[in-house]
Amino acid sequence: MNISDQIADAILSLMENHEGTAQIKRNELAQQLGCVPSQINYVITSRFTPEQGYIVESRRGGGGYIRIIRVDYNKKHLFMHVINSMGDSIDEASARIILENLTYDNFLTKQQAKIMLSAITDHVLRELEPPQRNKVRASILKSMLLNSL
Repeated sequence: MNISDQIADAILSLMENHEGTAQIKRNELAQQLGCVPSQINYVITSRFTPEQGYIVESRRGGGGYIRIIRVDYNKKHLFMHVINSMGDSIDEASARIILENLTYDNFLTKQQAKIMLSAITDHVLRELEPPQRNKVRASILKSMLLNSL
């Protein structure tokens, strides 16, 4: 398991123990996990985003902290939020993250996510130029999410 996964798992574990909220001190967590504080920042900015259902608050200074809150959505509201935040274009990596998060939170089954992912990979869309590929991928993913409601 790489360090980013370890950091994410540590934060998720804190959230499970504190009813969907984790409050961390970046330097302390970095010291516990044997990494540099900037790696904590990277994981928070890439894996705990509003699009993924999180609110991140921070307070700077000696007593500073980072608070990560998991937002509870119903399925319809969450899917509409994901669809609206996706825009007109999405790359494969971002689509994969969305599907992984929806599966992790039990809004999609693993089978549903696998089927959706198989329809939107770069390999399947290889006949299209990259900008067009990302637009078609977004359209397909949006349609599949809407039809899974």
